[in-house]
Amino acid sequence: MKLYILRHGDAADHGDRRYASDDERPLTPRGVKRTRQLTNALRQMDITFDLLLTSPLERAQQTADIVARGLNREKHLRPTNHLAPSGAYVDLVAQIEKARPHAEAVLLVGHEPHLSGLISLLCTGGPSLGLTLKKGGLCRLQLEAAKPGRCATLEWLLTPRHFGPRRAARSR
Repeated sequence: MKLYILRHGDAADHGDRRYASDDERPLTPRGVKRTRQLTNALRQMDITFDLLLTSPLERAQQTADIVARGLNREKHLRPTNHLAPSGAYVDLVAQIEKARPHAEAVLLVGHEPHLSGLISLLCTGGPSLGLTLKKGGLCRLQLEAAKPGRCATLEWLLTPRHFGPRRAARSR
């Protein structure tokens, strides 16, 4: 199974008084734009998902919705509390394992530091992998079976810059 892990796009600032709680913070226009660029890059790479799991928080849900619509996978999108910042890894891994026999590619959309911790757990068996998934960053793991411990190989980790328009070469 290919497990793709996506951090939500740029969102409104913590403490923004327009939102009653952190859970309600939406994507910014930049977050929406970069998520659309990511979706376009996924289409160009012929990457699609059999299952999309998302945190129920607004910014993650918006990110997942943009990807699902852009790849025509809306019917495969499911919210899960296991991807919320307070979610338990063991429950999330069990949900992934339950999907594994039927799903060849699964996308998880969530938050930091929860996602980096999950990547570290699956790749090393603990918290020793020092990485931070940037907003809008995407990771791909290869899994034979999902278990709460070392069971995955990190195939790649990309930042949002990889998905945007190509920058012109600088003149010397």
